[in-house]
Amino acid sequence: MQSVIEIERLSREEKLQVMEAIWEDLSRDEAELESPDWHKEMLLETSRRLEAGQERIMDWHDAKKELRNRFE
Repeated sequence: MQSVIEIERLSREEKLQVMEAIWEDLSRDEAELESPDWHKEMLLETSRRLEAGQERIMDWHDAKKELRNRFE
């Protein structure tokens, strides 16, 4: 197993590749993935706000750009 020090030496691209490999491995058997109860509640709340016109649907690219602008 790689240590934190070894991970710190990886390039950003290599770190993203490792994260993707880990996620792919974890999500291989979706039946074993169990979302926490709070996640279901958040999805239901977002659905309610969308139906009430209090949420807007946004393209992922535009959403990332908006978040970057807000927090940078």
